Amino acid sequence: MSIPEVPFLYKKRHLVPEGLDWELWQGPAIHRDYTAETWDYNWHWYGWNYGTAEAGNNGTHELDIARWALQVDYPQHARVVAGKRQFKDDGWEMYDSMEATFDFPDEKVIQWDGKSRNGYNTYGAGRGTFIYGSEGAAFVDRERYEVTDLSGKIIKEKRSGSNEAGTALGGGGDSSTAHVINFFNTIRGKDKLLAPIEDASVSMAMVHYANMAYRTGKGFDIDDKTGRVFDRDAMSLWSRKYEEGWRPTV
Repeated sequence: MSIPEVPFLYKKRHLVPEGLDWELWQGPAIHRDYTAETWDYNWHWYGWNYGTAEAGNNGTHELDIARWALQVDYPQHARVVAGKRQFKDDGWEMYDSMEATFDFPDEKVIQWDGKSRNGYNTYGAGRGTFIYGSEGAAFVDRERYEVTDLSGKIIKEKRSGSNEAGTALGGGGDSSTAHVINFFNTIRGKDKLLAPIEDASVSMAMVHYANMAYRTGKGFDIDDKTGRVFDRDAMSLWSRKYEEGWRPTV
């Protein structure tokens, strides 16, 4: 009885690609044998050991814009509705659909609607941020912004003029290049940092709140001054498990 030929990709899936230092790539994550699914871009979704799911992949960018628009820092409460809605047995450990809601002082609210594996443009665009106010609304993405009145009439619009990838794998473009140049020029003392880590860390905290709520199955209150969570179960996820020798000391 002959043995059927094993597909080439399956035979190669456990072989570390030439030039890849798999141990170094895993960094502080608990180290394990090489798996093709978690290499390169797919680490976002194949396991909490490596990734932060779609909230930490694309959601963080839109949350950052929404915070900037509303001029808010840490929320007071976070809650989500999320789950695996598309492909049930594909190896993903995370959700592929999430609606995350964050409540802020002065009755300000940010909602992130992420559908990782559904290409339907629910809001008429592949990605972006809507800002709803008492006198109208605005839409912002990487290409343009539009301001509308309460009737939906566009009263102002402008295209960015930049060449920036919106949903392309890996992203990139002249806006990204401008941020990198600003970063290095700030190090050289020639410029002021436009995207400081102190501000980015607040947006990233919202990503973690969303994932904490998903993993614990409940929402929770947050100290809007310090960002600390008022929930024992969520706080058990405040830090990660580190590979031996990789835990940072502060």
